[in-house]
Amino acid sequence: MKPWWQPHIGDLEEKFVLDVLRSHYINEGHLCTEFEQKLSKILNVPYVVATTSGTASLFLSLAALGVGPGDEVIVPDFTFIATANAARLTGAKVVLVDVDPETLTMDPEAFKAAITKNTKAVMPVHVSGRAAQMKEILSIAKEKNIFVVEDAAEALLSKYQGASLGSLGDLGILSFSANKMITMGQGGAVLTSDRKLYEKVRMLKDHGRPVRGTGGNDIHFITGYNFKLTNLQAAVGLAQLEYLPGRAKRASEIQKFYQEEFKSLEGLKILPFEKEDQPLWTDALSDQRDGICLALEKTGYECRKFWYPLHTQAPYQTNESLLQTATHLGPKAFWLPSHFLLTDSDLEKISESVKTFFKHRDRKGKVE
Repeated sequence: MKPWWQPHIGDLEEKFVLDVLRSHYINEGHLCTEFEQKLSKILNVPYVVATTSGTASLFLSLAALGVGPGDEVIVPDFTFIATANAARLTGAKVVLVDVDPETLTMDPEAFKAAITKNTKAVMPVHVSGRAAQMKEILSIAKEKNIFVVEDAAEALLSKYQGASLGSLGDLGILSFSANKMITMGQGGAVLTSDRKLYEKVRMLKDHGRPVRGTGGNDIHFITGYNFKLTNLQAAVGLAQLEYLPGRAKRASEIQKFYQEEFKSLEGLKILPFEKEDQPLWTDALSDQRDGICLALEKTGYECRKFWYPLHTQAPYQTNESLLQTATHLGPKAFWLPSHFLLTDSDLEKISESVKTFFKHRDRKGKVE
């Protein structure tokens, strides 16, 4: 069984990690700084703070903006639960809103309708590298004096009107977990153009210290946390950055293959990407999702079903009347095999399997 996504670790990671081990300095150090600086240059974002995860990055971003108990944070119903969990960690109330059926990202009109006097922040999510409707979201947020924290966990290298996703709002985040374009196992980053927010995030992620401390007689200006990356993780991240252009190219090729291959196939919709989007995974919608996934598994390829809408999860259960798009599309949405190690032969076999499934289904959607 070939997985729908597969991280890849090469010889360079081993070399860099061994160098760290031999240095005996395995905690946060100069390699973390180098990783931040390289990301800053690649993304053309002034300030980057490396953290332990994308979730930690979201929490730190909200905390730096002063989000806390009594505040409301607006989150799309269709996202990985970490987006909502990070908001709840601040003590704020999570308010779920519906998504656009064409992009599966936050519906700006739903966002606007959900604003109350307690709304302090909104967290648009860029799904699979596909940009949310940032022009509209930013305009609404500015008018209502609401902070914007972009969840760009899946959107490394994607842009919107020439700017990297994650750099358009007050703060944005990236994730480097195992199923991302580059990985350190876990890891994340906060992005911002605001120096004061950058300094606040740096203090918050390191026990309230403005600079890297000694663990001894350091000055702590605020209450902080421990969300520091390590040189061990940064060594892997620096090596992974070397592969980034090739991986991005292959991910785009895979997306274009599926888009072209299935464009005339009735019953399966491949969600498109805009010119500036960098695809990470290929999103698909079908009433026959479960059957397609089973057919692919029989051929030896795994696909992954989309998240359940957040309003159906125990911590965030709410009335679904205002979340009809997510409710309707949830059972139809899935990711086709998308990892960058898939060969052209693999893609042809996947295409044949899907087309064969549709060819032999009967009117009730069951395979003959």
